[in-house]
Amino acid sequence: MAYILSVFAVRNLLVLSLALNVSLILRVLLLHDSQDGSFNGFFFAEQKEEALATKITRLSSSVAPSPSLPIAQGDEDRVINLDHGDPTMYESYWQKKGDETTVVIPGWQFMSYFSDATRLCWFLEPEFAKQIVRLHKVVGNAVTENRHIVVGTGSTQLFQAALYALSPCAEAEPISVVSAAPYYSSYPLITDCLKSRLYKWAGDARSFSKNGPYIELVTSPNNPDGFARRSVVNGSEGILIHDLAYYWPQYTPISSPANYDLMLFTVSKSTGHAGMRIGWALVKDEDVARKMTKYIEINTIGVSKDSQVRAAKVLKVISDNSEGPNEGDSFFEFSYRVMAKRWKQLREAVQQSGLFSVSDFPPQLCMFLNRVFEPQPAFAWIKCEGDIEDCESFLRGKKILTRGGKHFGVSPKYVRISMLDRDKNYETFVRRLSTIRS
Repeated sequence: MAYILSVFAVRNLLVLSLALNVSLILRVLLLHDSQDGSFNGFFFAEQKEEALATKITRLSSSVAPSPSLPIAQGDEDRVINLDHGDPTMYESYWQKKGDETTVVIPGWQFMSYFSDATRLCWFLEPEFAKQIVRLHKVVGNAVTENRHIVVGTGSTQLFQAALYALSPCAEAEPISVVSAAPYYSSYPLITDCLKSRLYKWAGDARSFSKNGPYIELVTSPNNPDGFARRSVVNGSEGILIHDLAYYWPQYTPISSPANYDLMLFTVSKSTGHAGMRIGWALVKDEDVARKMTKYIEINTIGVSKDSQVRAAKVLKVISDNSEGPNEGDSFFEFSYRVMAKRWKQLREAVQQSGLFSVSDFPPQLCMFLNRVFEPQPAFAWIKCEGDIEDCESFLRGKKILTRGGKHFGVSPKYVRISMLDRDKNYETFVRRLSTIRS
């Protein structure tokens, strides 16, 4: 009898277990989401994880801006941020170069403030100065003889140093600083940032008619429209600063070496290494170079030696590959080809859409590349045609972020678009631009 009861009890347990398992299976099947093939229980968990990730992304973006906004769903829903000129286009070239530009710095090196106390610019690393001179000679884009080299934390600091050095101290009011519109959008902000009594922003150089001394900024090729520039103010007391950040053969034909009193260059646009925060000035007047050095000394007590050493290595590799047997693998050949392809894609997209126009440039012979080509600037200066009055807002509605003409002193029908983003972002941009009809 006990045996029969034990068998019966085990059988009941088996039946009960089977019933519970069937019930669980049916419940899971009922919760199945037929649209995406996932189970709602797991789907809800994923949603919670995604929501948490979204909160983290928003928190991070509020602290520091990211190169592009978060991806929604699919490539066409993604916001493309081409407002800034972050030169990530060059990453693929430097990845292929591997360890050629790797720099190892022992912990005991470069601990002193001084690089060479006998130099006018005492925080300038000798190797960096050597490679600057060499690269300009290789490319043929600037005269370096009888020039003082002043290194800065990017060309922005050098611009501020130049304003400080060139401003007369004895004047009763600040000297006017002007540039022909469309001018670089950061010029007014940088000039008036400190509310200096030495200098002040005075707007478009074409409409400037005030008597007395002034400083004119000449950006050539120009940011944002890419055209070659000359000074436009005819005053006899003018002082010129030439910003030549884009006078490199991937952007424009190098017709002759630039030969001006004060010329600004930057690693960010010449090699793509914006994160190094290194630029340099070629200065003819010793007193001006000394005052610029003094400004940087007061401002930051010099410039990072680590960045200078790394920049020197990069410039050396560029010069080596431009002169040596691996000339076909040169940085400027690679950059030229990429820019040529991108400008061709942009012009085709503009033509397909019919709502936009972009500048045409006369072709010239490039003495460095030994070929004739049209300038292919780092930024595209695009105009919205027809009834579109605010091109920046219009493109924002198409999930393309740009910088509008009002920031450059001209009509909002224009926008500046960076040509230097990564391949995926740029290709998505031109594809989307070509489909815009209204």
